[in-house]
Amino acid sequence: MVRDASGGLRIRGAGTWMHVGAPVIASQELHLDAFAGVRRYTPGDLTISVGAATTLAELDVTTRAQGQWCPLLPWGDDRGTIGATLATATTGPFAEALGRPRDLVLGVECVDGRGRIVRAGGRVVKNVAGFDLTRLMIGSWGTLGVITEVHLRLRARPSADVTLMVEGAASEAMRRFVHGALPPLAALPLGEGIARTLGHAGPGSWLLRLGGNAEQVAAARAALARLGACLELAPESWDIVRRELAPEPRAASWPWTPLMQRVRAAFDPRGVLNPGLLAERAA
Repeated sequence: MVRDASGGLRIRGAGTWMHVGAPVIASQELHLDAFAGVRRYTPGDLTISVGAATTLAELDVTTRAQGQWCPLLPWGDDRGTIGATLATATTGPFAEALGRPRDLVLGVECVDGRGRIVRAGGRVVKNVAGFDLTRLMIGSWGTLGVITEVHLRLRARPSADVTLMVEGAASEAMRRFVHGALPPLAALPLGEGIARTLGHAGPGSWLLRLGGNAEQVAAARAALARLGACLELAPESWDIVRRELAPEPRAASWPWTPLMQRVRAAFDPRGVLNPGLLAERAA
């Protein structure tokens, strides 16, 4: 379809990002529904290969059964696809502790604007020789290639996993805890509105997720109790936070330097992949 395209193609996964970016000059949508599902899963290697249209929810269900997870967990919800998460380089509340998309991807398969199948990276370990095409594709918003398959790095799920609302702690004390000896998986200061949505509206509320072995989590919990009042919440609280605090997504502001123009020309010389999305025509 890419090779035969006579005009621009609007790449579509789950369709949750279609309103983002500059208007796309396209005559046809390129649906990726067929590229869904797990292709290969080797729990012993902590790796999984999935089609780009696989949802975050399906990835979570599959890996949870083996006591593992891929902590992409971007802002929004789990109806989004793996391909879109990588193409937009969308992070979330766990990115600082558990890795951003570019840290969790071992390799990708994609189709460039010439219709060529491009494979970069590997299934088990990153094997980069020369230019890192995997990282080039992450965050390129589908303007260099249509991501069709992804090889991901997994983690073992922590044996102890606790979500706490902490009230009344001084901001500086909380920041010292976050960067201290017992760092949480995530820590977010909450405004009164989202705290009320979670069922509590005390002043100076923070939401934290503690993960690790039982002793580590118990020690972190005791340290937090010395900073403020602690209330344990359901793990689903993070689903609410990811949805309610999701920033308005926007396409990256690409610096259309001569180098970037040459990169675009090398991968999509006819300009058929999401043309106009990154405002390249106005550059």
